[in-house]
Amino acid sequence: MELLAINWNIDPAILHIGGFELRWYSLLFVSGFILGWYIMKSFFVREKISTDLLDPMLYMLLICTIVGARLGHVIFYQPDYYFGSWAGFLEIFMPWKGGLASHGGTIALILGIWWYAKKYGPKNDFDFVWTLDHIVIPVCFAACFIRLGNLFNSEIYGIPTNLPWGFVFERNGETVPCHPTQLYEAGTYLLLGCFLMWLYWKKLDKVYRGTFVGIFMIVCFGSRFLIEFIKNDQVDFEADMLLNQGQLLSIPFVLLGIGLLIWAYRKKLPACAVHPEAGPKAKPETHFARPLK
Repeated sequence: MELLAINWNIDPAILHIGGFELRWYSLLFVSGFILGWYIMKSFFVREKISTDLLDPMLYMLLICTIVGARLGHVIFYQPDYYFGSWAGFLEIFMPWKGGLASHGGTIALILGIWWYAKKYGPKNDFDFVWTLDHIVIPVCFAACFIRLGNLFNSEIYGIPTNLPWGFVFERNGETVPCHPTQLYEAGTYLLLGCFLMWLYWKKLDKVYRGTFVGIFMIVCFGSRFLIEFIKNDQVDFEADMLLNQGQLLSIPFVLLGIGLLIWAYRKKLPACAVHPEAGPKAKPETHFARPLK
């Protein structure tokens, strides 16, 4: 009996102009940041934060995501190759050749957000955790777009499956259906982003600062941990590991998410930006004068 499957043979490039090609991955990557900019703008407007701060935030996010994700792959997955020869070392600066790790991007983003909050926060009534809380929402949608880009590249997919939604990645020479783990992750990030958006617009006055980023860390990296069980190894040294590199790197982020939720419910700080000049008649969904009870 022939298995039901989806034969996947999509060209990763949308168009070719001479030696230039526009790839689906690049388009989706950039689209995620553009969407994120507009989402953050709606947050800033609602909470009366200057939208002039959006451009430096965008530049910070772009630089940290690309540099961090590239260095994450270099350090966590292929240090022997990149530091083993001069040619390999030069490829560190060529991210278009492939090799980006989301865990490295996350670490770099946390450091970049810390810098951003320290530089702009004190004069604009927000702090590090407030910034994390808000940024993780558009990050969900950007991560969804990136995983769809991986699908168009026919990369980072799973082990063989007999499920009817298995993908035969023909461009890689596959002849049997495999788990489309890119779609599993993309769907998880999309649902998480929608939930956090609903929580922000409907329950902002009822949640504590740190709740959004805590939920994000637990769900995002918890799902990544589970999906890795059916994903192909990214590098050869993972073959003999009980838990692969992606799972080992996910555990600290899940623990960090749990810690942030505990911190949030102990501190009970408002999730919204607190403006000292806000009087007692300020709307509760946009201003808070003291910790929530």
